[in-house]
Amino acid sequence: MKALVLEGLKDMNVRDIDAPKVPANEVKIQMKYAGICGTDTHLYQGLPGSAQATPPIVLGHENSGQVVEVGADVTTIKVGDRVTIDPNIYCGHCRYCREGRPQLCEHLSAVGVTRNGGLAEFVTAPESVVYPIPDELSFKAAALTEPVSCAVHGVKLLDLDPAQHVLIIGDGFIAQLFTAMIKSLGVTHVDVSGHNDQKRDLMKRLGAENVYNNGTETVPSGYDVVVEVVGAPATQAAAVDAAGKGGQVLMFGVANPDQTFALNSYDIFQKELTIKGSFINPYAFEDSLAFLAGHQELVESLISDELTFDQVADFLGGKFDHKVNKAIVNVSESVK
Repeated sequence: MKALVLEGLKDMNVRDIDAPKVPANEVKIQMKYAGICGTDTHLYQGLPGSAQATPPIVLGHENSGQVVEVGADVTTIKVGDRVTIDPNIYCGHCRYCREGRPQLCEHLSAVGVTRNGGLAEFVTAPESVVYPIPDELSFKAAALTEPVSCAVHGVKLLDLDPAQHVLIIGDGFIAQLFTAMIKSLGVTHVDVSGHNDQKRDLMKRLGAENVYNNGTETVPSGYDVVVEVVGAPATQAAAVDAAGKGGQVLMFGVANPDQTFALNSYDIFQKELTIKGSFINPYAFEDSLAFLAGHQELVESLISDELTFDQVADFLGGKFDHKVNKAIVNVSESVK
């Protein structure tokens, strides 16, 4: 089969590799679309995502496709099903899995990170992480279930109510999802702090009340909830600064492993802040599919670039001459 293989640091090539065999508890899926996100950029650069990727590896943890074969022990998925894959596979027996916190699994593996993913004609995955998609949901939208599910998990970590004032720091795809999702929960006041003036109208269409350019404008403080979606030291520090008394700060943005930032520890004490991290997407796929089914047109409108295999390395290497909001790969077209 044809696959896009990460063979080393910033070394990605289209190769013909063996199609995967199907273990008894897994299913084989013919891929349609695969999303590309910041995690893939990290892996391409040799940095970890949810885990460390070891080349040669096929990336692609945001996927949709159609089942073409099922293992002997599979009972809930059948050939012909239109599906998406939760890439995260938990051991089920470590302390964290037994405590109901599988995202902290000591033996976490992931499709497209530690095992071959969706940038290939076929992929296999355990039945337990394969989800049928609603009939009305397109393969293109379904490929975005994983990033939506990460935002869903982040939102679930927050104590939200309609009267709160919320600040989203970031204006990229995930920040856009957080804005739309939090507004859909009835929160009236959602502001965005970003850096791209061209996205002001988009963020307001998604529900932002005020959109600030944090490079040229003063962003207010005193927010009840702050969601940091960038992962840079300056924006992480700004998230803590922007929170008001009793505020909640969600650190969602993926930072480099050796990255630190300075904060005022007295402010945390005096304002009685709650600061949380948000890691991957436990128990969030069902809610994410429901969100996508109700917001398909909106979410698909956020896709700016549809790529083929021969464009992915340039995209991950930052060689595009335009700003990309959200990129997906048309896998079925790429493997022809």
